[in-house]
Amino acid sequence: MGFAMDSRLVTIFGGSGFLGRQTVRALARAGWRIRVAVRHPNMSFFLKPAGAVGQIAAIKCDVTDVTQVAAALAGADAAVNLTGILYSGGGQNFEDVHAEGAGNIAQAAANAGVKALVHVSAIGANSESHSAYAQTKALGEARVRAAFPDATILRPSIIFGADDNFFNRFAGLARLSPILPLIGGGKTKFQPVFVGNVAQAIANALSGDAARGKTYELGGPTVYSFKQLMEIVCEQTGRKRLLLPIPFGLATFKAVFLQMAPKPMLTPDQVRLLKTDNVVSPTALTLADLCVTPTSVEAVLPAYLWRYRAKGEFADVVGAKAQSAE
Repeated sequence: MGFAMDSRLVTIFGGSGFLGRQTVRALARAGWRIRVAVRHPNMSFFLKPAGAVGQIAAIKCDVTDVTQVAAALAGADAAVNLTGILYSGGGQNFEDVHAEGAGNIAQAAANAGVKALVHVSAIGANSESHSAYAQTKALGEARVRAAFPDATILRPSIIFGADDNFFNRFAGLARLSPILPLIGGGKTKFQPVFVGNVAQAIANALSGDAARGKTYELGGPTVYSFKQLMEIVCEQTGRKRLLLPIPFGLATFKAVFLQMAPKPMLTPDQVRLLKTDNVVSPTALTLADLCVTPTSVEAVLPAYLWRYRAKGEFADVVGAKAQSAE
C-alpha cells in the first residue's frame, strides 16, 4: 500500500532552519502537503526526501515583502511561522523579522482565509524587556493576535537537538578553550526543550481546533542553571574545563567587540537576555496540553556531543578497555 497524502496544504515560513527541518518531517508524517517558504529555495531542496514524491515544495519568500508572503499562502489551509534570528546582521534585524514579518504573515493568512496559524515565539517575549530580541518577539505576538486572533502561539525555551546553536556552540568552545564563561555567575535558569518535541507540538496544534487562540510555553522536564548546563557539556565531551564567573558588566563590554564577527559568539543584547530566567511559567499551558511528553537533555545529548570528545564516539570504549587492562 502506498503513502496516503492529505489534500491539506500547509505553508511553513522558515522551514529550512533547525526547527523547520523537524517540523517539515513531523507534518510530512502527518500527511500534509507542504510548501516551504524561504529566502533561498535552492538551500531547502534537501527537505524533499522527508516526504513522498511531490509532497514537499519550496518557494522563495522574504517575510518583509507582503506580495511574496501572500503568494506563499495562496491556497493554503494552514500556516506555520518559524522565522527568527538571534542577532541582527546580514541584512536582517529583529524588527523586520520578529515583528514586521510576523504581522505580514498573520495578516496575509487572514486575508487568504487560512484556517489555522501557528506562530513560534520565545519564552521571555516581553514588550518591557531591555532586550531588543524579547521586545520584538512580544511585538510580533501582538501583531499576530491583532490580525489572526485564533492563532496558536508557542513559546519554547532554548531548543536543543543535533544541529542546535546552544550545546554545539559551547561544546565547540570547550574543545578549543580551557575556560568556559559563566555570564552573570551562571545563575540564569533554562528549561531546554527537544526540537522533536517542539515539532510534534506544532503538528498537534494543527491537528484540530483545541489549540486555536491559545498560547503555550514549551520546556523540557528539567530546569537547569547555566552553570549546570556547562557542567553537562564538560561531562558529555569528556573535558575538564575551568568554569569562570563573568560579571554582566564585563560580559557586556566584551560583547561589544564580539558582536562585530560575522557569526558573533555573544552580543550585548544576548547579555541582557541572560539577566532573566528562561523557564516555563507555573500557570502556562505546556507540552502536556498538546499531548507531547518532553524528552530530557540527558537522553539526547550523548547522541551528538560525542563528536566533540578527544576520541570521538569511541571514547567510552577506549576508556573501558584501558581500565580493564590495569
